Amino acid sequence: MSRRAVVVGAGLAGTLSAAVLSAAGVDEVIVLDRDELPGGPEHRRGLPQGRHAHLLMAGGLDVMEELVPGGSLRARLLDAGAHEMSLSSGMLARTPEGWLRRWRREGPVMVTCTRALLDWTVRDAVVAHCPVEVRRATAVGLTGSAGRVRGVRITEPGGDTDLDADLVVDASGRGTRIVSWLDGLGLSGVRERTVDSGLVNASRFYRVPEGAERFPLTVVQANPYVSRPGRSAMVMPVEGGRWLVSCGGSRGGEPPADPDGFLRYALGLPDPIVGRLISGAEPLTDVHVSRSTSNVRRYLEKAPRWPEGLVVLGDALATFNPAYGQGMSVAAFGARVLRRELERAQDPAAPGLARRVVRGAARSVDAAWSMAVGQDVLYPGVRGGRPGVADRVATAYTRRMTRAATGSYAAASALWDVTSMRTPATRMFRPDALLAALTGPPLPPPADAPLTEGERKVLRGLDRTGA
Repeated sequence: MSRRAVVVGAGLAGTLSAAVLSAAGVDEVIVLDRDELPGGPEHRRGLPQGRHAHLLMAGGLDVMEELVPGGSLRARLLDAGAHEMSLSSGMLARTPEGWLRRWRREGPVMVTCTRALLDWTVRDAVVAHCPVEVRRATAVGLTGSAGRVRGVRITEPGGDTDLDADLVVDASGRGTRIVSWLDGLGLSGVRERTVDSGLVNASRFYRVPEGAERFPLTVVQANPYVSRPGRSAMVMPVEGGRWLVSCGGSRGGEPPADPDGFLRYALGLPDPIVGRLISGAEPLTDVHVSRSTSNVRRYLEKAPRWPEGLVVLGDALATFNPAYGQGMSVAAFGARVLRRELERAQDPAAPGLARRVVRGAARSVDAAWSMAVGQDVLYPGVRGGRPGVADRVATAYTRRMTRAATGSYAAASALWDVTSMRTPATRMFRPDALLAALTGPPLPPPADAPLTEGERKVLRGLDRTGA
């Protein structure tokens, strides 16, 4: 029997889902997107955070390597100019508890590149190796009933039409209309929660200065523990010999959009290292600002009834404050759940498959949601939540672990493993990590950024601030 699947959204979650469906033997896979997709690694309008820094953590990359056809995704990204950074030695990180030490030991890695390059590399591989049709169209509703979704109603230049499908995957991102679509089928009452710290992101590209090609990724993290707006900045190497510099501030501490204000903002952080670096670098773009940063959770897995033939993945299921670098990995985890259930059922229209996928994807959301919301509720002016007892206990332990990580390899290793999304948060409670958190750092925290002599020379050569 011929089967058709329709995926709404050609972003990362949608493209990975299309690859999974094709590999599972679905006869026809159609991906819908309202945007004209670029023919290369270029920014597109439907991705409001696309111009800002994105970190592809090791856990997410591992899953994408499994799902994306045509050979190693990692190798293709590196060939295109992406960078691979070790969390243990290739990153300068100033946490609210001080600078983390750098260790000459193996640690998890992350890939840094523009979101445009990652999306295009994944989409190019899927389109080249899978019989997938990508169509420009806007999905405006679902067809079928409360018992089974039968397809999608779409708007194209020629008018509205119904596109039948045995399985519909909503991967339409932050702008999803899934709750209203379910209402239209008679399935109301889906619980939603929004936690909004008011984060504003401002980003600008710079040319990497001569001699700074191997300068580490540098981040000054926001501090949620001081009853003031969170303010942060990052210098991230990306393809094309560029630095992508992103500043972020929660409500009341937003970064400005003008170039002079952008530099002043970076210099005004608890450590001015980001501002010092860019003060002598050549800017390549204006400052781009966006505000679509709230955490939104749709508890679809808890709906008393769920229609056959409908799956929801990626940002359509839950979105996270992008400051925590989780969204791309969570999208990959959801696509992996879809693959697992398709392998078990051997039929995309199998009874119960859609609900099992939604529930499994929701479990992969839980840890990322707890981490993001547990921090965001601490910022002044946050909307949608206040810290509860569990949040305060988790915060106290996380602070203790982070403080230990400034001078303890065991504590730092636990933080890297969880941050890289390769292990669950329970990793922080293994005996070695627990002992490190309880005893504190055996080495004193670095008094300043732990730079090599060569890196200090680069920083001095770029600094135009007199700091």
